[in-house]
Amino acid sequence: MYKITPEDRQYVEEFRAQPVGPHSPGLQRILNAMRSAPQAGKYVLVATKPHREWTLGILSGKRGEPVQLTSHVFTDLNEAELYVFRARWKAMTGEEIN
Repeated sequence: MYKITPEDRQYVEEFRAQPVGPHSPGLQRILNAMRSAPQAGKYVLVATKPHREWTLGILSGKRGEPVQLTSHVFTDLNEAELYVFRARWKAMTGEEIN
């Protein structure tokens, strides 16, 4: 699996500008790594009101178990995607993105 490197920070601004895509090959490589990380503890978005509201969820990593919903609710998909990107970045690198 691809490991995020310090050089990959250059793609953070690209994601901020266009969280839903399309993405450059470099950013897509990072997103693929984030999406293929182990399921247990992974942050996900759950559409609680289709096309209007998303809630941050956490996967258990066990098939058949429901997603644990948090109190983080978003009404802007771009904001929600950026939140998950930042959380996954920190989980994979230990670094916070401001």
